Amino acid sequence: MSKIRTEKNRPTSNHRTIDGLIVPIRMSFLIVPRFNMATLITMIEPLRIANYLSPVTLYDWEILSLDGLQVVASNGLTINANSPSERNRRGEMLFLLASWGAENYHNKDMFSWIRRQAREGVQMCSVELGCYILAKTGLLVNKRVATHWSWSAGFAEEFSNITVVEQLFINAEGTMSCAGGLAGVDFILKLISQEHGDAVAGEVADQMLYHPVRQAHTPQRRTLGHGVDTLNPIVRQVINLIESNITDPPSVPSIAEALNVSQRQLERQFHNHIGCSVVQFSTLCRLQHEIGRA
Repeated sequence: MSKIRTEKNRPTSNHRTIDGLIVPIRMSFLIVPRFNMATLITMIEPLRIANYLSPVTLYDWEILSLDGLQVVASNGLTINANSPSERNRRGEMLFLLASWGAENYHNKDMFSWIRRQAREGVQMCSVELGCYILAKTGLLVNKRVATHWSWSAGFAEEFSNITVVEQLFINAEGTMSCAGGLAGVDFILKLISQEHGDAVAGEVADQMLYHPVRQAHTPQRRTLGHGVDTLNPIVRQVINLIESNITDPPSVPSIAEALNVSQRQLERQFHNHIGCSVVQFSTLCRLQHEIGRA
């Protein structure tokens, strides 16, 4: 691997510095049981590579659990973790990683600790189903959040005062969010770019063979009509109606009536563009929703 081609130890205008010296940005990853190991790795690896390529340390990170004990991921692997500290400082970043079962996770001590960090100016970022934990602290009220698409409907049902958007990540000051999976790479590369410039982020992406780097608003899905700009408007409306009423999807006749089209026309156009019937699509959506909540 080649080192970043910049003058040694010379900070750019984006670097955080003290007395002219680059100060590593500290990132903490708070994990709960059944967290997604792949997501954690995709977020840490760009940081490791950025440090390797740089003549100075750009990032420090640690993995936390509420009690400082080992945590078992959703793939059955166990990871060591440290206890949370009360010494986090303004500008540091806290990532809340959670996956299956996060909707049932409730720990008042954790919620209180997270609120204290927020009051101290620590930047919050929910990852995948970490949005459930952050939402229960009250820190997401009237804000937008990105989470994994398979959980969007269920989360929106439970937290009507939070707007769910189906994109890879939200990079907003104060509270950020990431949908998880490989979107973690895109999100961390964006943070690296903001702090250390596009050239540094680009070299990290090169080392990871990760191209093209996706933007925040990129759709999460590319199948069943998602992420297709040229999708028939009627078909798009059908998909939106079903997914926004996932627990009690409307019937085909009621959808046709709502869209002011014949049932035959609706079925034909839907099958031509999606490759299945409206009923089959609705059933698949319900199954995905139930599997996610199992």
